[in-house]
Amino acid sequence: MSIASGSLRATVFPRSSALTQAGFIVGGTLFIAALAQIAIPVPGSPVPVTGQTLAVYLIGTTYGARFGFATFATYLLAGIAGAPVFAPATGATAHGLARLTGATGGYLIGMLVATFVLGALADRKADQKFKTSFPALLLGSAIVFAFGLTWLRSSLGLTWAQTISAGLTPFIFGEFIKIAITATSLPLIWRKISQKLTR
Repeated sequence: MSIASGSLRATVFPRSSALTQAGFIVGGTLFIAALAQIAIPVPGSPVPVTGQTLAVYLIGTTYGARFGFATFATYLLAGIAGAPVFAPATGATAHGLARLTGATGGYLIGMLVATFVLGALADRKADQKFKTSFPALLLGSAIVFAFGLTWLRSSLGLTWAQTISAGLTPFIFGEFIKIAITATSLPLIWRKISQKLTR
């Protein structure tokens, strides 16, 4: 059963104080930073396999557009300020503004945009059923890689074939797993919430 529109966060905490809202943003920022540290280098690519996009999918869909965007923006600002929140990347500056403007910076900008888009779709109940959650998450992933690949190609002067080989191909299987995890878990959570609300 589907329930009223709105993000999972807004449904579970419909009347949260400013302090609670700040806590969500700080907690979400720490969550993204923690999953970003799960990084596996890819030989020949400055882009590692990380848990960061899983965090983006989960934060975007559970927080909604406004809070999801604010949370990832806070994460970016923390990294620009020098906090050790960004994922380690081969041949990339670890932290600071140089990381955002470097070869892998497009992925970070793509994640910011994807968080907002996924949140906007979740605000319209896209995350409540697998048949809408899965394509929404595919769109989110496409946004991340569209920004990431375009930026990577421009920064390193690669051909499109080289860019796809370095910045997309090694990540397809992992992204599919992350999308599948998010697309199946959220509808189950919504089902539990719906059952409680209808009792």
